[in-house]
Amino acid sequence: QVLLSESGGGSVQAGGSLKLTCAASGRTLSSYAMAWFRQAPGKEREFVAHIRTSGGSTHYADSVKGRFTISRSRSLTTVYLQMNSLKPEDTAVYYCALQSVGASSYNIWGQGTQVTVSS
Repeated sequence: QVLLSESGGGSVQAGGSLKLTCAASGRTLSSYAMAWFRQAPGKEREFVAHIRTSGGSTHYADSVKGRFTISRSRSLTTVYLQMNSLKPEDTAVYYCALQSVGASSYNIWGQGTQVTVSS
């Protein structure tokens, strides 16, 4: 069983930066990929970025490309999301997610951390 715990959210002015952390406990080596999603008030949850466990390849949503960077620790137990040049439209609850090997989608989720960007 894998548990995910996010931290690092907060309030920042437009143009500022935040770094989110997702700490995984349990059998993290059985993961295929880890990702960040976000959900703004009144909107559906949307993909932000992911990083594959094997090889470390990354992929980003167009809306954050060039501003956000996903990375992971060597132990594969922690995933980070460095967010720069933040915009008010980045305001959302950010969720960490893990796709287990053999799973067809992200099947393990954290509780979320709030990011608020003021203009």
